Amino acid sequence: MSSETVVSTETARTEAGTARITWHHAARPRLVLALSHGAGGGIEARDLRALAAVLPAHGVSVALVEQPWRVAGKKVAPAPKTLDTGWRGIWPAVAAPGLPVISGGRSAGARVACRTARELCAHAVLALSFPLHPPGRPERSRAAELLGAGVATLVVQGGNDPFGRPGEFPAGGYELVEVPYGDHGFAVPKRAGVTGEQTLETVTAGVVRWVASLG
Repeated sequence: MSSETVVSTETARTEAGTARITWHHAARPRLVLALSHGAGGGIEARDLRALAAVLPAHGVSVALVEQPWRVAGKKVAPAPKTLDTGWRGIWPAVAAPGLPVISGGRSAGARVACRTARELCAHAVLALSFPLHPPGRPERSRAAELLGAGVATLVVQGGNDPFGRPGEFPAGGYELVEVPYGDHGFAVPKRAGVTGEQTLETVTAGVVRWVASLG
């Protein structure tokens, strides 16, 4: 974590329950990145933590958002519409600093960010491990959610993600950073000759470059 980063926590009441926001404040912020977790984990995910550690030094305050179902201690995520309701409910808190807000998340959280981007007037969308389809079911594509975001979008996708490999993604108005050999959680096999640290550096470097390009 950067020595310039200050961490604070707040709760936000939403129609789906109480959410929790852990802020990693930049000393001189120009953007906010609101970043949520997937359906099978929380904000302790390695890529979320890595971005929260790196981005404040680049002028981006990171708000790691725990959806109400996680705060309540439930193990199974609710329906997509309930996730969207929770995300809408936290938006006033992440927009409170008065800065442009990038809406982001990993896996199910990435879908939420895409689905609500237009409505919430998000500045951009960061989609980590976007679940393009259920494993082994490419016919059940969720490409429409991604393509419908309507704002500048970056997808960071593992090369071996069973929910959608980079080559399966349709052409569209978004950028894509491939994490070589990475699975849905950006883990890589030992035979790949790439360390977990190097993999996270690929993720953070790609996001830093993209964020620098945003107006």
